[in-house]
Amino acid sequence: MEECISVFDMLKIGVGPSSSHTLGPWRAAERFLNELREQNLLEQVQEVTVDLYGSLSLTGKGHATDLAVMLGLSGQDPEYIPVDQIESIIQTIRDTHQLQLANSYSIPFQPDTHIQFHKNFLPFHANGLQFTAVTPQGNITETYYSIGGGFVVKEERTNAKKKSALKCAFPFPVQTAAELLQYCQKEGKSISELVYENEKSMRSEEEIHRELMRIWNTMLECMFIGCHTEGTLPGGLNVRRRAYDMHQNLIGTLPYHSPQEWLEVIRKTEVKFRQILKWVSCFALSVNEVNAALGRVVTAPTNGSAGVIPAVLMYYMVIENHQAGEKEIKQFLLVAGEIGSIFKKGSTISAAMGGCQAEIGVSSAMAAGALCELMGGTPEQVQMAAEIAMEHHLGMTCDPIGGLVQIPCIERNTMGAIKAINAAELALETDAKNAKVPLDKVIHTMWETAKDMNHKYKETSEGGLAITVSLSDC
Repeated sequence: MEECISVFDMLKIGVGPSSSHTLGPWRAAERFLNELREQNLLEQVQEVTVDLYGSLSLTGKGHATDLAVMLGLSGQDPEYIPVDQIESIIQTIRDTHQLQLANSYSIPFQPDTHIQFHKNFLPFHANGLQFTAVTPQGNITETYYSIGGGFVVKEERTNAKKKSALKCAFPFPVQTAAELLQYCQKEGKSISELVYENEKSMRSEEEIHRELMRIWNTMLECMFIGCHTEGTLPGGLNVRRRAYDMHQNLIGTLPYHSPQEWLEVIRKTEVKFRQILKWVSCFALSVNEVNAALGRVVTAPTNGSAGVIPAVLMYYMVIENHQAGEKEIKQFLLVAGEIGSIFKKGSTISAAMGGCQAEIGVSSAMAAGALCELMGGTPEQVQMAAEIAMEHHLGMTCDPIGGLVQIPCIERNTMGAIKAINAAELALETDAKNAKVPLDKVIHTMWETAKDMNHKYKETSEGGLAITVSLSDC
């Protein structure tokens, strides 16, 4: 059976700052609890230890990996936890040296000793973690790998292509961009229409509508929060939030009281070229500043690249098409999710495996293709737009200063969003028959580039800006 990845697998709601280093370990902790529960061992657990390996260890503190596993073991859900309660939950664990396992059973837990950071890498993936539960019957140990975008597996081949446990019977199973195009041509459907048919094999139309709109509303709220929050981001780099100041200079004086009213006000602002650049950048910055502050974002396809897709969709809604609404939102997200899934199947969306090309590059390709379809592009032009966007992110390294998803990560979302818009426009002005580089070829090239990339440029903070710029410089 083919590997079928839903749009809702690619666009997950969760807490920042990292999908692979925060959301993934959080979900791994939840999975460990579920496995203990299935074995009727949960209430017998006397102690739990967590071992973090490879990239999870090297940048785990900056990515809040330790906090994520504590929250996961505490039975908190990253999709619904009130983010303003995170600090108090963690502080209670540190002060009392007790953790409420699955929010039900109190066990001793001291973060400095029960969470261990190991610089060595486990063999299957750069993001490995191990949970050990002590019970009267003996120790229970499970190993997980956070393979990017919040996906967690028990074992992953080093090429990141092993089929996940997410199996289904889509009417149009797609593994490659070429297969997607063949289906579109045969069925006479757009990419979004084809993806919608696949989604309907798993969910009702009502559920698809509700969940896609929940994703968009989370994105919109995230942009709204980011544009209305000033101050300095946590972590020690003393990064001042910029979205607030940019927004203040752009928004004007019209009143609004909600994210939706805010969107309508933006539609009435000046839209000269410089203002458009600033608005798109502002939207992207706002999301990733919220992400850096452990706020709620949509993994798209990762947390570190979460600002690109909402910024480009917002651009379409407030600049290109003031009549755009739910229909266009759903269309955009369906296309973006499908393009992201093809990258995941053919390469990787993990910066620890492929560098930042796997995050910003993929998100830019997703946004470019989705925007292209909204603006009237054919399936062939949609794929061209995605290819152009990725082609110009090939080889991008992941070198976060201090292991934090801040510098250069936040600004890179603005670059990815602008490139996505440009890629869509180039594709719309091109006869797809003249394309020289198929999307599948650039995906293959991306993976070959990832394999050749030195490990120190793969989310380890051991090279690049992470070395040339130190915390003391900030």
